[in-house]
Amino acid sequence: MQDALKKFYDYLDQPIKVPARFLLAVLCIPLGLAFTAPLWTIGMTAPQYPQGLTLDIYPHKVVGGNNGNDVNEINTLNHYIGMAPLNKAQLRDLDWIPFALGLLIILTLRVAVIGNIRMLIDLCVMTLYFSIFAMGRFVYKMWWLGHNLDPTAPVNVDPFTPAIFGTKQIANFVITSLPSMGSVMMGLFAGGVTAVMFWHLISGRLAAGRARKASA
Repeated sequence: MQDALKKFYDYLDQPIKVPARFLLAVLCIPLGLAFTAPLWTIGMTAPQYPQGLTLDIYPHKVVGGNNGNDVNEINTLNHYIGMAPLNKAQLRDLDWIPFALGLLIILTLRVAVIGNIRMLIDLCVMTLYFSIFAMGRFVYKMWWLGHNLDPTAPVNVDPFTPAIFGTKQIANFVITSLPSMGSVMMGLFAGGVTAVMFWHLISGRLAAGRARKASA
């Protein structure tokens, strides 16, 4: 058992393969492009809004549809039910996302240039942690906004959680909330890093098996 663990730890110190280095560098492109695309899109339709209202959440800003006018209309509706406005101040978690994306790009390029398998695993773990934490904070913030309504608002509604993923009916509004292109590009990066890691772990296990058979 100890011998197997030593061999595994020794394997972790081996440099990653050249094709993997190239792939990691390429994966930085969609991660960098995630700065330019919305991470999440929220749409609202109702009889009085047949064309709908949209809200795009970027890594660094919140933008409404119809040349930005939709965000004002949505916040006006939120005011009537006592909900805090959807803006950068309320979604202040957006402030750290650009820095996290930049840090992931730097770490990925470092692994691509001088990394070993141990560093590759660390990168994969950090990417997974960032993804889970960011999604968790987004879900919590949506829950918080819908459960901290002003009791003195003109219209009283029961506390609710806005749509997170999919479509939800709230009063006479149909709300659709879905990941957008920025999340797709971040998912592409996370999936690529995870695939590279498992490729090295599986190929290392297969190589160790062949070595045992050859020495038998």
